Amino acid sequence: MSNDNTLDLRYVHQCFRNSLKEEDDVIIEAYIDGYNELVKFLNLIGTVFSFVSSDVRSKIKVMEKHRDGEDAIYYESFKKMMKYEKETSLHDKNGFVSGSRTMLRLHRGLDFIRLFLKRLSDADEAMNTCTTCQCSYNETLAEFHPWYIRKAATLAMHALPSRPDLLKKIFGTDDQLTAAMAVLPETLQSCDEVYNRVEQLYTEFDFHGLP
Repeated sequence: MSNDNTLDLRYVHQCFRNSLKEEDDVIIEAYIDGYNELVKFLNLIGTVFSFVSSDVRSKIKVMEKHRDGEDAIYYESFKKMMKYEKETSLHDKNGFVSGSRTMLRLHRGLDFIRLFLKRLSDADEAMNTCTTCQCSYNETLAEFHPWYIRKAATLAMHALPSRPDLLKKIFGTDDQLTAAMAVLPETLQSCDEVYNRVEQLYTEFDFHGLP
């Protein structure tokens, strides 16, 4: 894993590839390992998404408790977790912190991160990072946030630097940036595959609407 000042896309790619189980499942531990690295992106682009990264950390702590608890065997993968919570109605139980609900929040965050990263990589030097970030946010996370968070986030995006400066902030030196751009396509492919598998599982178990 990289230091806290840069994003290691190769590590993200390796973790997400390792998380793929069979044809339709995702291993939670490997997913969280990759996500822990990927969420640095939120911290590195500025305080605009600090509230999201803080929420992510709290969600990961919840999952660590599940994976260390007496029912840990059921929290090895997304499919096993959802099947267990669905069959036992734990996702509806008062006072129980559902793993399926917790991971749904991370899943939504991944949608934003992968979309914004893709648009950053596809754009030219003159792109407006604020507009691109706002569009990516509005198409993903915004619908799950109350209006005051949406408004604050949208305003804060005006502080984003230019594309070259933002990429340098995320990846570091010119050599590191060149290496990151080389591995970005396969990292995004891994992100997409993991996201699509998890999305399908939430659809199959009818868990998209977990409160």
